[in-house]
Amino acid sequence: QVQLVESGGGLVQPGGSLRLSCAASRTILSIYRMAWYRQAPGKQRELVASITSIGITNYADSVTGRFTISRDNTENTVYLQMNSLEPEDTAVYYCNAIEFDLVTMYWGQGSQVTVSS
Repeated sequence: QVQLVESGGGLVQPGGSLRLSCAASRTILSIYRMAWYRQAPGKQRELVASITSIGITNYADSVTGRFTISRDNTENTVYLQMNSLEPEDTAVYYCNAIEFDLVTMYWGQGSQVTVSS
């Protein structure tokens, strides 16, 4: 099992930046993939960005060039750096982990990001 604890959400003006953090309770090198999802009111949860245990990253088209996912293996933490934020980025952001069996999945508690002037 792994527990995921998120931090870093908040209110930011359009064009601003935020960094989300997701701390895992065990080494993230033993986890197949870490990812960030988001869910806006009235919408389905969507994949924002992911990073595998060997560092392969993937981004949703809507955030490519603005968001960057990274990880610190020594701190067992994954980050989502969000730049040039837009009101459409407003959502609850969830950290996600998938085990190497590609079935077992864990979620963080969610972190609210609000982009508004």
